[in-house]
Amino acid sequence: MTAQSAPTGMPAATAEVFHTRIIDSLGQDIVDGVVPEGTRLTIEGLQQQFGVSRTVVRDCMRVLESMNLIVPKRRIGLVVQGPGRWNVYDARIIRWRLNGPGRAAQFRSLTHLRRAVEPVAAALAAQQASPAQRTRFVELGQDLRRLGESGELVEFLGVDIEFHTLVLEASGNEMFGALRGVIAEVLSGRTHQGLMPHNPKEHALRTHEQVASAIAAGDSAAAEACMASLLAEVSSAID
Repeated sequence: MTAQSAPTGMPAATAEVFHTRIIDSLGQDIVDGVVPEGTRLTIEGLQQQFGVSRTVVRDCMRVLESMNLIVPKRRIGLVVQGPGRWNVYDARIIRWRLNGPGRAAQFRSLTHLRRAVEPVAAALAAQQASPAQRTRFVELGQDLRRLGESGELVEFLGVDIEFHTLVLEASGNEMFGALRGVIAEVLSGRTHQGLMPHNPKEHALRTHEQVASAIAAGDSAAAEACMASLLAEVSSAID
């Protein structure tokens, strides 16, 4: 895909749009295998492809390099890396994988990760959550019930992301908290890929409420078991 040429002296917001388009275009092509591992890229070639300045290309390549999608090699140029070297926790890589032919495998990997982390995070949240967080869990559980039963999927998604993000954050484990972007992407991906029913299943609504109640009550065992049940259902839907 060729991006429109960026005008000289453009506002910062406009420049950001051009950067995002180039990063998304090339990143998606690398993740999809359209630009395969070992491909040699040059600044000059990318300038011509996207019709932008050398500075813009360099800025974009630094972003892709930070994700380990490409690596600069002396006297060779920029070389595309294989999946084994990618920063697979980067939210943009997750989004690109969910948008491409590897969608099913990415959903499975993310669901396995969630099943390994979120039940433990819920148990810790039952121990560590502040009073305000415990109250918020109950409110979110009620909101999910209301929005799910009325089929308001866009609003449901926003609340669902807040719920699962709060589980990670309330656990008090900073490494769990760092996964908030990963969880947001997989939840968004399920909705945007049409994998969510118009009305979420009763099991999903009930187990969210049960997780919320268990955390609010400080019941670690119940919080862990209910979250495990919720994600087992998610796993069965994906598989």
